[in-house]
Amino acid sequence: MSPRAAVEAVALKALMGLPEKVQRPLAGRPVVRDGQTLATDLQLLLRLQSLARRRDEQVPIEKMRDDLRHESGIVGGRQPIGAVRDLEVAGRPARHYLPTAPVVPRRSLGPLLVFFHGGGFMEGDLDSHDAPCRVLAERSGVPVLAVDYRLAPEHTIPAAHEDAYDAFRWIHKNAEDLRADPARVAVGGDSAGANLAAWVAIAAARDGVPVAWQMLVYPCADALRDNDSARIFSEGFYLTKEFMDRANSSYTSDPSQLLDERLSPVRAELPEGLAPAFVATAGFDPLRDEGEAYARRLADAGVSVELERFADQIHGFLNIVGVGRTSRAAVLEIAGRLRAALV
Repeated sequence: MSPRAAVEAVALKALMGLPEKVQRPLAGRPVVRDGQTLATDLQLLLRLQSLARRRDEQVPIEKMRDDLRHESGIVGGRQPIGAVRDLEVAGRPARHYLPTAPVVPRRSLGPLLVFFHGGGFMEGDLDSHDAPCRVLAERSGVPVLAVDYRLAPEHTIPAAHEDAYDAFRWIHKNAEDLRADPARVAVGGDSAGANLAAWVAIAAARDGVPVAWQMLVYPCADALRDNDSARIFSEGFYLTKEFMDRANSSYTSDPSQLLDERLSPVRAELPEGLAPAFVATAGFDPLRDEGEAYARRLADAGVSVELERFADQIHGFLNIVGVGRTSRAAVLEIAGRLRAALV
């Protein structure tokens, strides 16, 4: 972390750690939309423009990627973990997080979560999502293997989806070398990464490859976004319509590709044998309704699904584990779901 980021992180942590009654006048009057009240600490975060995503969404792609790493480092902090090792999975960079107290002794084969980061298929990497992967692994006791993938606009559909599925197949084939039980390998991710995880589960079911569980955190599930949450929360809550439009146009070469089952799994023909799923959405997120629509679609197809809406949260809360209270509490709950699903 740079000196500038370190100073910003200390200041933000202090502000976000204040009692709610002290934060409230700093944050402003409560924000209520669609019958939900935004968490006070997140409202305060959004008011701090230098740390929120209130920037020109059309900046050069490399600056956008650098900004995300910078912001993620500030809100994520340095989280404890038993051990971390970098490796290569199917030709892609990967990072293996080993918890201090694994649910299964290290010499035995145990569960594993394969994690794909978010970022609209344009940004994000192993560093931008390092903090939440550490928290998920350390607090669940389940090792996490985060895998990177090719990004747009340099690489368009289906590059990211191919990388994700190739990585999963490689991990499944080499599970024992990773001290993982092939029957207990789960997939998960956030936003675009959750979309990739959902696709991996679909493709694996079609190919007869077992997936233990799906962890889909505010997934991109319908690229058309013709729903209430996409309209109500299109501005002012971190993820914006401008960013989503740029993400769609960067990853596709033709508008018809927005209907592709990989980008819009809510429109996919779901196969039998899909893994059980946990779908988490955020109340103040443009992607809320499409994520919940996908959860209903899974349930209608006979898949065992748990859906939870964190009503006071925004898109990106998975990364906010180093400051404030409410987002970290939500992530710890997700870690508990991970542990319960794979133990």
